[in-house]
Amino acid sequence: MRPAAVVEVKGTLHPWFFGQRMAPALLAFSLVLAGCAKREDAVTEATRGNVLLLGNGADPPDLDPQLAQGIPESNIIDFLFEGLVDVDEADLHPVPGVAERWDISPDGLTYTFHLRPDARWSDGRPVTAGDFYQSFHRILSPAFASEIADQLYIYVAGAEAFFQGREKDFSKVGFQVIDPLTLRITLVHRTPYFLQILSEREGFPVRVDVVGRFGDVLRRGSRWTLPGNLVGNGRYVLREWKPNQYVEIARSTTYWGRDQIKLQAVRFFPIEEAVAEEAAFRSGQLHVTSTLPTDRISEYRTRNSPLLKLAPLSAVYYYMCNTLRPPFNDVRVRRALALSLDRERIVEDVSRGGERPAYTFTPDGMDGFTSEARLPRDAEEARGLLAQAGYPGGRGFPKVTLLYNTAENHRAIAEAIQQIWRKTLNIDIDLYNQEWKVYLDSMHMKNFQICRSALVIDPYDPYQYLRSFESNSGFNDSGWANPEYDRLLEEGISLPDRAERFEKYQKAEAILLRDMPIIPIYFYTHHYLIRPEVRNWADNLIEIPALGQAWLQD
Repeated sequence: MRPAAVVEVKGTLHPWFFGQRMAPALLAFSLVLAGCAKREDAVTEATRGNVLLLGNGADPPDLDPQLAQGIPESNIIDFLFEGLVDVDEADLHPVPGVAERWDISPDGLTYTFHLRPDARWSDGRPVTAGDFYQSFHRILSPAFASEIADQLYIYVAGAEAFFQGREKDFSKVGFQVIDPLTLRITLVHRTPYFLQILSEREGFPVRVDVVGRFGDVLRRGSRWTLPGNLVGNGRYVLREWKPNQYVEIARSTTYWGRDQIKLQAVRFFPIEEAVAEEAAFRSGQLHVTSTLPTDRISEYRTRNSPLLKLAPLSAVYYYMCNTLRPPFNDVRVRRALALSLDRERIVEDVSRGGERPAYTFTPDGMDGFTSEARLPRDAEEARGLLAQAGYPGGRGFPKVTLLYNTAENHRAIAEAIQQIWRKTLNIDIDLYNQEWKVYLDSMHMKNFQICRSALVIDPYDPYQYLRSFESNSGFNDSGWANPEYDRLLEEGISLPDRAERFEKYQKAEAILLRDMPIIPIYFYTHHYLIRPEVRNWADNLIEIPALGQAWLQD
């Protein structure tokens, strides 16, 4: 899972920005480029040096893979570290990573991984099975409280009991070091996509001895992730990190597959406003943008511009309600807001990137799953529910603030929804934006009434979507908990029969859309600009940049 907080969160969440004024990050970005080349020559100079200039939305809050939640940090982390298994950058099928091969028991419960003898950390030390064992221990430690730990403990035998503190002995969890190059993992139940799970950040190893040089290995915000301190095992190494200017990674000289990597380096620029990012692209300062202002998409499409790319994305854009705070502790209010939305208008007139209206939380077609529960537009029922909640005609409705991360695209959507709710329900809401890091903190501390959110989800099984709102999920900041929902998902994930499993998921989705802790709005597409100098760039459903196979042609 790539949350956009989460995306984004992989929580993640994706901060897509544009506005009328030049952002401080863009100002710093321009000054950095001015110091090394003329602005119009930035891409040309970088291409000759085989350095990719990439827009990245926001500055990463941290580069610790076991704490990453959003897409800006995940885009970087995915290439500083490598798990036992990797995925193909185009179609996401599992391919060997640190493990050159693996064996799966006939019952599908035991995976034995055989590590490459030539796998190395960036300081030259061999990557061992013990490194993975210690990393899994860290991410599952209750004191560390990693938001992505549930991606392991719902699958690995004994991991949940350890994470919850019921079991103190980690040797009783389903990880076993057979020898320095062999690791065995035992699961609770058959999981056909477990290899893909290990390719995500929860499956990345960290050097616990390196982390320990900078304090407690379970402490957040450690200096171990800074340039000169960070030791990774991925395709690239961390060369520079200038906050609010750029992060630069360079091709690793110790990575086992280093001869296959064609880019010498990649610079990630945190240009927070999409209109500023597009301006940087047009003036020759970026090879690839992270997004595109919504009001420019149709213009590029009308011109049939080869610079514009629109790609499918396994991601949902939604509003999350804080069900612990009024008026959103009343399900009638939540349902009224959800039923009143005109999603067709939002995707056609506001987002305009080929997005699909979301009448469910799980996208249709996820491994053949189509939700039977739907969220219709019904303004009359919405007004009736609001009246039942004590606000007939919107009268007496309390002051409500909608939180979103600073981005013009998000503001435009929020303003459109603000107008819909004013016209349909006669209620007013205030809009409030925060920069990425503060916004993430506000969500996790539940310091909001209703907020914009999104998830980029691995497209392997409907459970990957639905588990985001289990009561113990690290992505569920709504305060909503439903034991029946949890039970259905727990039963479903363990069923080998696909039809029986999907029946559980259908019931769980129906509960989610009945209680409405979230308000689905649309399913994403990825719209961005890319220069012709960039070759062999691959799109995929979870938006992993194609840094493993791309190159630049002068």
